[in-house]
Amino acid sequence: MSEFENTDKTGDSQSELIEDGCNKLVVKCKYCGSKILDKKLGKFIMQEKELPLMQQDTRKEGEIQNEKVDQFYHVENMFTFENIGFTHTVDCYKYLSCADCDAGPVGYYDMNTKHSYVALSRIEHA
Repeated sequence: MSEFENTDKTGDSQSELIEDGCNKLVVKCKYCGSKILDKKLGKFIMQEKELPLMQQDTRKEGEIQNEKVDQFYHVENMFTFENIGFTHTVDCYKYLSCADCDAGPVGYYDMNTKHSYVALSRIEHA
């Protein structure tokens, strides 16, 4: 079984989402439906990264909860995005959020490489 035949956390088959190593469908915010990335502009990669949870447990005041994410769309130029916001810098990274509803982080921007990474588990495809 190839890496593209696996299913992601939303139950979609990778073969339905990935074509020629890139996103086959438009990438949208899973909360407001705003377009984040057009078709075939993000290269699918597997790499492990810890990202803060999109919804933090408010009972754990002052503590940031994280999760490991391992499937991303790699975007070399930040001007490729349709609607994306960038946070302030945290340890050489900026987190990405939906520019319309501020949901996030949907991924991260690496200050060293100047490349962005959108987590497949945190977006929708349309």
